[in-house]
Amino acid sequence: MTSPQSPASGRYPAGSAAFPHRDLTGLAGLAPWEILFLLDEAEQWVALNRQPQKRSERLAGLTIINAFFENSTRTLLSFEIAGKRLGADVVNMQAAQSSVKKGETLIDTAMTLNAMHADAMVIRHQSSGAVRLIAEKVDCPVLNAGDGQHEHPTQGLLDALTIRHAKGDFGGLRVTICGDILHSRVARSNIHCLTTLGAEVRVCAPPSLMPAEIEALKVTPFHDFDAALKGADVVMMLRLQQERMSGQFIPSPREYRHLYGLTLDRLAKAKPDALVMHPGPMNRGVEIDSNVADLPGRSAITTQVEMGVAIRMACLDVLTRRSRGVEGWA
Repeated sequence: MTSPQSPASGRYPAGSAAFPHRDLTGLAGLAPWEILFLLDEAEQWVALNRQPQKRSERLAGLTIINAFFENSTRTLLSFEIAGKRLGADVVNMQAAQSSVKKGETLIDTAMTLNAMHADAMVIRHQSSGAVRLIAEKVDCPVLNAGDGQHEHPTQGLLDALTIRHAKGDFGGLRVTICGDILHSRVARSNIHCLTTLGAEVRVCAPPSLMPAEIEALKVTPFHDFDAALKGADVVMMLRLQQERMSGQFIPSPREYRHLYGLTLDRLAKAKPDALVMHPGPMNRGVEIDSNVADLPGRSAITTQVEMGVAIRMACLDVLTRRSRGVEGWA
């Protein structure tokens, strides 16, 4: 088993062949070594972020625009910290303050941003596919910070890094993802990431929150949470995304907790050392109880936040290597 603290040489091609993509708009279709390369690149930033002096000049002189057309707190803050710790100039654009509110089209906004000659853009948008559309219109690398119900690639990567720090290799790991699978871009990115790396992924949700033909994503669907937890090495809970729902998807939060909430008794059905994860924000007392979310030695929720900064630093570093003329990335 490879130590998670040291890059695994030989697992991916040299230079830009390790990650040949200009943008990171999703994890679907990425090769295992491309994902592993980003995870390994993040390790140096995990180490840096644990030091008293947390600054690098790797991206000094570069400008990064965080254009968030959908509200966010933790993701925006994480990307802002990541860019600044790399020495870049970081500009945040909130949708409420943008010309989009005045009727400007997404393409016009993209062209306006492009004319400012940013070195990288981080985009979050409420519509699936919007980030890819912007990436096609601008000249710099684009990083998807979440688009509609499509993907949230850095969340999938940071979750994988969190799991690797706790469990080592992914082969043979059983990961249970429970909650609002239907509306969750986090679930999709995690499914693409973890199945590509060799983990067995189970998804659990009420029938109304389970996508049709989910088996096509190489996962095993469950409606019985107790059954889905049996033998799980990792339990990842998702919140109910009420903002993406139209209509009644669950009888009530109380009934949902009874059937799909992670309690201490229910966690006991997983392996004794099963890791507890949640991408946040949490609805305590609905999908997860506080005594589980805060369980010492088992909950990795704050570690996920820590790994998020490191992963985002790695992605910004890797995606800007061509423009910086890094050797092997021309």
